[in-house]
Amino acid sequence: MREDTLALYGFLTERERSLFLLLLGVTGIGPRVALTVLSGIPPTELVEALRRQDVRRLVAVPGVGKKTAERMVLELAEKVANLPGEAPSKTPAAVASDDVLSALVNLGYKKAEAERAVDAVARGTAPEDFSAFLKEALRRMTG
Repeated sequence: MREDTLALYGFLTERERSLFLLLLGVTGIGPRVALTVLSGIPPTELVEALRRQDVRRLVAVPGVGKKTAERMVLELAEKVANLPGEAPSKTPAAVASDDVLSALVNLGYKKAEAERAVDAVARGTAPEDFSAFLKEALRRMTG
């Protein structure tokens, strides 16, 4: 929020939001440049470049010059060292497993029972689609 502008920014992950706020703290970097940086380099690579103080990688981002990259490294290298690591993304099977577990609990089954059935299906050859996975989990719970 500024005198002449009211702007709202959205991010896919909390990590992107944290990096955006860190970038805003760097002298000479405003919201536009911070968004450009986040659009030009994946968050994991950005953190690694800052940790390694890789100015060349940062300069490769459109809109970031050598002086800006050097300032980013100088002001953020220690700060990003404290950022938690990237959470591993879930496999499609893990996502399906979570969805089926949620569906079973919403159908009224106890969570512990539903977890056992979902785990049993997942240990075998878990079906590709949600409905087949759910049917197999229900079959194991009732049979």
